[in-house]
Amino acid sequence: MVQTLEALKMEAKASKEMYKAELKELQYEILNAQQFLRNNNIGLVLVFEGMDAAGKGGAIKRLTERLDPRGYVVHPISAPQPHEKAYHYLHRFWTRLPQYGQIAIFDRSWYGRVLVERIEGFARTKEWKRAYEELNQFERQLTDENYIVLKFWLHVTEDEQLKRFEERKNDPYKAWKLTDEDWRNREKFPQYHEAANDMFAKTDTENAPWILVAGNNKHYARVAVLKETLKHIEREVKARGLQLTNILNNETDN
Repeated sequence: MVQTLEALKMEAKASKEMYKAELKELQYEILNAQQFLRNNNIGLVLVFEGMDAAGKGGAIKRLTERLDPRGYVVHPISAPQPHEKAYHYLHRFWTRLPQYGQIAIFDRSWYGRVLVERIEGFARTKEWKRAYEELNQFERQLTDENYIVLKFWLHVTEDEQLKRFEERKNDPYKAWKLTDEDWRNREKFPQYHEAANDMFAKTDTENAPWILVAGNNKHYARVAVLKETLKHIEREVKARGLQLTNILNNETDN
C-alpha cells in the first residue's frame, strides 16, 4: 500500500505524563540496541526528512540522549559545498556512512535530490526523475551488506508550522533556527507535499522503508520515532537470524 501524507492522522497526541513514562524506558532500549549492533558489527543508518519545524531535531535529540556518544554521529545536511559539487551527488553521503557497528543519523539526506533540488530547479527534470532508482540502488547496496536503513518523514500542518515559526521568531534562544529561506519555503508547502508523496511512492521499499510520523504533537512524534526505530531494528536482526537480547541492567537509573 502506497503511503501518503493525506493518510496521516495529524490529530494524534500523547499526554505529557505518558510521554515521560515511556521516554526513559524507550531510550534505554535504544541504548541496548546500540550495544547489540556494535557487538554484532551491524551498521545503522537513520534518515530524517520532513517539513521545516516538523521536529526533526527534537526527535533526534531524544533518540540519542542516552546513547554512547562514541558510537553514533549526527550529520546535519545542507546545500553541497563548492568542492562537493565536483563529485557525484551521492559522494558526500558515501563518505559519511558509519562503520559497521556504528550509527549514522542524517538530518536531511540524499533525498534532497527529489525534494529541494526538484522544487528549486537545482536538478534538471531528467536528473531528479532518474534519482529515485539511484537512491533505491544506493540503499539496496547498504542493506545487502551489514547495514540497517530506516527513513523518517516528520510532518506538520501549515497552521502548526506557522505557529512554530512565530514561536521561534519571538524566542531569542530559538530565533537562529528561523531563516528567510524557511519563510520562502512556506509558500511552496503544496509543492513539497506533492514531491514527498512521489518520493514515498517510488522509494518506500521493504529493505529501506519510510515511516511517516504525524508531528503536530511533539510528544507523540518523539515517542513514535523511538518505537519505530526499535521495531525496525528487531525485525532486521531477526531476519539475520539473531535475537535482540537485553545486555543492559534493567534496574539502571542513570
